[in-house]
Order: sequence, then C-alpha cells, then structure tokens
Amino acid sequence: MKPQRRRGHRENIWLALEIGNSRLHWALFTGQTLSDTWDTDPFSEYITQQLAQCQTFNDLPPEIFPPSRRRKVGEKNSPHPPIFLASVVPQQTALWETHPHVRVITLEQIPLLNMYPTLGIDRALALWGAGKTWGFPMLVIDAGTALTFTGADAKKSLVGGAILPGLGLQFSSLGEKTGQLPHLETEISSLPPRFALNTTEAIQSGIIYTLLAGIKDFVTAWEQLFPESKIVIKGGDRILLLNYLQIQFPEIAAHLIMEPNLIFWGMREIITDH
Repeated sequence: MKPQRRRGHRENIWLALEIGNSRLHWALFTGQTLSDTWDTDPFSEYITQQLAQCQTFNDLPPEIFPPSRRRKVGEKNSPHPPIFLASVVPQQTALWETHPHVRVITLEQIPLLNMYPTLGIDRALALWGAGKTWGFPMLVIDAGTALTFTGADAKKSLVGGAILPGLGLQFSSLGEKTGQLPHLETEISSLPPRFALNTTEAIQSGIIYTLLAGIKDFVTAWEQLFPESKIVIKGGDRILLLNYLQIQFPEIAAHLIMEPNLIFWGMREIITDH
C-alpha cells in the first residue's frame, strides 16, 4: 500500500480522506510528513465523478483541493496522488470506493488485537495512531458527532469502549424531538448555572454537566485499570469540552492530551508500514 516513488519527484505525495458523520476531513502528506489538513462538506455523486477523471494535481476541483493549498505541492502537474480513505458513512463510501485513485483502509489492516467486526474504522485508526505516538496502554476520547471512548492495553489489544450522543447531537435532538424546548447553539462561553431558572440554561445545565460527569467517570475508571496510560482527546468539540473540564474537573483535564489528527496519524502508520 505504500505510495510509489516517482522518478524525479522529490517526495511521495498522497491524500488521506476521513469521511465522518458531518464532514469530510482531508490531509495532504509528503512522505510521512503531514503537510496540511482541511475540511469540506460531503460531495455529490457528480463532484466525485469529476474527481475520477482527474489526471494531475492541477485537475483537482477546488471543492476538494482548495487553490490556497496547491502551493504546498512541488510539482503541480505531477500525477494524481493516491487517496487513502477511511469512512464511517456507507452512502459516502459507495461514492468513493470505485474511484480509480482511492484505496479503502479496512479493519483487517490495523494491527490492534481483539477487535470486533463492527468496530468503527475511525475509532480503530485514532487508537492506533495515538498508541503508536505516545505508547500503549492508550485511551482515546473522540468528541465528535458521537462521543466515544476507545482503549487498548499494553499488548495493543482492544479493551473496549463506549458510544453516546455528542454535545451537538444532544442539543439538536432535544430541539427536534420535543414540542416546546428551543433549538440552542452548542457553544457557550462559560458553564451554565447548575440549577437553572430558565429553560435555556436548564437545557445547557442538563447536557453539559451530565456529559462532563460521564467523561470524568470513564477517565477515572480507565486510570484505575491502567494508571500509567496516556489519554488523548480529539474531535470537533474537543476544545470546548476541555475548557469545561478545566473549570469543572481540572484534575481530569490535566491528564488529557489534545490532538485533532489522530486518524491521519493512524492512516500514516498503516500506509507507511506496508
């Protein structure tokens, strides 16, 4: 799977694509170096078909490879790079998997032990990337659309984890599934009152304090099992939740390493080892 070196090209260039529940997450690699990252909205079948016709970097549509990032590529007319894909969205995967330049990463390629067949490829790659970077045991918290916990022991064997609705999903579900509760923005600058005297702050209190207590509970339980383990947090709500934790549970926040690119690191480990 290792990208082929082209004669006269200074370094192997390849793209990583993580298809998440809400966004497409892209990374540009030159060899083993992560050169750039960016996000896009999910693409239509038409744009994906356009990409399949591209032959060089210059041909890539701006929806995929923004012009501002083209300067990072040494040879703009170099052949279309391979795209290594990890996806948790079957409908989007179906648009990409027949693409001539796409190579889909599967669970079978990740050297974690004790994985189960329905483990999300995103969780496995993030755990592998974190463990290879900071060592095992390792617990990864992904604060994305779903809030997930995924851990492995010192033998690189999956211990297990948990999945619950993320911060934004909890706010939106209350607004959509109830008749009188309002739709609220996820981000607030400070923690709400614990016992609120209006509906907006009552929703904020219920969701945020319960979520923080849940994170504290899982982190504490993990540290009892693996006192020397590192714990890494990623995902779109990572900064917001870490800020809340620093206020509410500073001893927990102090143990967390923040790194948004764990899945790309995991993909790099898989690709460059083959």
